Amino acid sequence: MLQMRRSRGAFSGFLLMLLGLWGALIPFVGPYFNFAYTPDKAWTYNTGRLWLELLPGAAVFLGGFLLVIARSRHIAMFGALLAAAAGAWFTLGPVLSPLWNHHVPMGGSPAGNTVYMRIMEQLGFFTALGVVIVFVAAVALGRVASVPSGIREIEEIPETTVPADTVPVETIRDERVRDDTVRNETDRGETVRSEETRPVHTRLLPRRKTEDTTQTVG
Repeated sequence: MLQMRRSRGAFSGFLLMLLGLWGALIPFVGPYFNFAYTPDKAWTYNTGRLWLELLPGAAVFLGGFLLVIARSRHIAMFGALLAAAAGAWFTLGPVLSPLWNHHVPMGGSPAGNTVYMRIMEQLGFFTALGVVIVFVAAVALGRVASVPSGIREIEEIPETTVPADTVPVETIRDERVRDDTVRNETDRGETVRSEETRPVHTRLLPRRKTEDTTQTVG
């Protein structure tokens, strides 16, 4: 009931692992190719990146890993829900962070020089990344939940039913005895018929020879 094939969540889990790595590492390696949030320096750590990118990225990676290795429905569903919650935090975290950070966003601001780059950074770091993670996790959760539960009923074989390939020994013996009896009766019948169809002089010949022999001796 609780078991499933590993392949049901393997592909979704692999995608979630890649997305989790992207979300956790892009703030540290993005400045190398001018794709960053402030502070736009590679491998710069701060509290905002910890709460809004590192921890949710690790949670998404862990959820995807559980989906890849899970053989139980409970573990796979937990991994999918964990990844979905972390993906939602990628989208909502920058919006809600000013509520406890003195009205200042914790994640910084896009560091692009053009409006197009700032939009792409906003989508790639938080908003679109979180939406994609939630979508993949929801697909994985649906596949796991659609596994049929329960055990199929096994049809009981009636006790009086005898398999076709097994015949009791006594039955075989009885049939052999009947065959022998029928053969003996058939042989006797053929013998009687042959005696009846034999010519009369042929059947009485031995008796006449016996009488002639007796007369000669006398």
